[in-house]
Parts: sequence; structure tokens; C-alpha cells
Amino acid sequence: MESELVVLSHLRWTFVWQRPQHIISRLARDQPTWFVEEPLACDVDAPRLRTEDHGQVTRVWLEVPGQGHVGFDHRGAASYAEAVQRLLGPSTDRVAWLYTPMALEMANALRPSTLVYDVMDDLASFKGAPAELRLCHRQALRQADVVFTGGRSLHRGVVSHRPQGTHLFASGVEPEHFAPASALRPAHRAVPVAGYVGVIDERVDLDLVGEVAAALPDWQIHVVGPVAKIDPDSLPQAPNLVYPGPQPYLRLPEVMAGFDVALMPFALNEATRSISPTKTLEYFAAGLPVVSTRVPDVVADHGAHVHLADDGRGFASACQWARRRPVAARADIEAVVRRNTWDSIAGRMTAVLDGTDSAVGELA
Repeated sequence: MESELVVLSHLRWTFVWQRPQHIISRLARDQPTWFVEEPLACDVDAPRLRTEDHGQVTRVWLEVPGQGHVGFDHRGAASYAEAVQRLLGPSTDRVAWLYTPMALEMANALRPSTLVYDVMDDLASFKGAPAELRLCHRQALRQADVVFTGGRSLHRGVVSHRPQGTHLFASGVEPEHFAPASALRPAHRAVPVAGYVGVIDERVDLDLVGEVAAALPDWQIHVVGPVAKIDPDSLPQAPNLVYPGPQPYLRLPEVMAGFDVALMPFALNEATRSISPTKTLEYFAAGLPVVSTRVPDVVADHGAHVHLADDGRGFASACQWARRRPVAARADIEAVVRRNTWDSIAGRMTAVLDGTDSAVGELA
């Protein structure tokens, strides 16, 4: 029988295009791939399995009666694993790929020949995380045949529990996708723009965003992306502060062409302690100077190429300095981007699974 890949994810395929979509879309070129999402509460009388084709990936989700967020462990989703088993049919060569440990029980029910756990975030530290998530995380680390980690800090935390079979693959970039931003960007514009692209949640320091807008009254500050897990009314407001909303991945080069400086105004809290932001390399590939708070992985991996600041005044000074001068060490930054492509990361992950690469991955 043909091998197949079954991904179990807390993120939806149609949400922000990020690590799962980049990696899985590449792995799907060589094998049938199913992307199984958390159940979705909606107006139905009984659980109903849904599928939707997205190129070479089949999106799968279970609609359940109710409202609000529901996880893989929701009591209304007791039939989910059985329904997916019927959909897939038998297989002797099935890789189950976890993005959330809350789906571990379901992964086991699918009887995979290989269990992969790609630790992309410290989910237990996020707002609204289930109390049992940390325990499920430890169980997934014990049971997985292969563990990947999405950043330096995450890797340190994982190897303390799982020293063998754990491979570091920090997130990457599609350089060719973002390169057009440089050509689209005007040499000069009357009103400079500093911008952030990404999910707007508890990881973003909203007070800092407001401070930056106040410290740069002659600039526009664009905060681009969906609002998640926080009250939209908590977003700071100012005449020069713009929230364009979520933008599709295909439009991001155009969006970034509208920036003079890229921002990473992350809060320094439990939710950001282990993050390795994908957007750092995307900003680099778009030809943008970057101003960031001192997120540990950003400092460790890209501190030489990112302007680091601690408050609104510091961000404002860094933005003004960066706009007046060309991006320093452009050749070094381009080399960092070339070394960290999603194509190379997906290829090396495949080599690990095939047993032809035992390296722990690499960082820039």
C-alpha cells in the first residue's frame, strides 16, 4: 500500500500561512496527505465529518453541535478518530504528525507506523491552554518516534525530557516569495511606515505598539493580521495607527512593500519565552530593516542583523535610524535567508524520517 501522511493540528489549514502549511505542503508532493484539524463547533444537530481539497492536501474537520472553541478532547468529538479511520481506510505505512499533543490519543487510534511530534510552540504557555496540555506534551515526547523543534529555546526545553531522537529545525522562509517586495517599495514616500505582520494575540505588547505610535506621530504604524484570543477593544488607538486586518500569504510581499521598517513588538512573557518568529526571515527576504524586542531566540539567532529596543522611544529611534540608512550587512542577511529555506528544511526532515540524516538540524 502507498504511504500516507496524517497531520493533526490545532491550527486550521486556512488560517495564517505558517510553519505547518509550509512544511506539510512540501511533504504532500510525494504522498497522500490529510490535515486533520480540531473540531469546529457550529449549528449542526450531530457530529459531521467534513473534507476539503487544497491542492495536494485534504483538509479534514469534524463539525460538532455547540459554540466556542473545542479541542480534540471535547466530549462531542468522541467519534472523531473512528470517522477519520473510516475515511482513510487501512494502511501499513502511515505517518501521524502531531502539532498539538492534545491529539495524541487520536493519533494512536490511527495506528501509525511512525509518530512524529513537531513542537512549533510552547502551547501550554499560551492564553486559554487546557490544564492537561503540559502532561500531554510530556506523553507525546515519550511516545513519538521522531521529535522536531521549531527553535533554539524550544529545543533546550524538549531535550531535557527527550534527549534522543530530537532534531532542531527552526522555521524558514520562501525567499522567492518575498523578494518582489524590494522592487515594489518606492525609494521615498512622504509619510514613512513601520509595520507588523502576524497574529495579534497575547504575544504582542499592545502598550508598546501604542507607545511607538505616540513616539512617531509623523509615521504610520500598520499592524496587519487577525486578532485572536484577545478583546479587539483592547487594541490601542491613534490617528496614525492602522489595523488593515488579516491578509493572505500571497499578498504579503505587496503588504511589506508598503513598509519602510518592520516591527516585532513582542511582549516578554511566558507566551514568548520560547518563540522563534517566522516573520524575522520573511522581513529579511522582503529587504526590510527589523526592530524587535529582546525575544531570546531573536537575540541569539539574529541579534547581529536586528535593531533591538526595549520601549516605544527606543523603537522610534531605531525606526528613524534604519530609514535613513540602507540595511547593513545585506550580503550577510541574504546568506542567512538562503541557508534557511522551507525547501531545505522539509528536505532534511524527510531525510531524518528516511534514516539518511541524523543531524539535529541547523540554525543561521
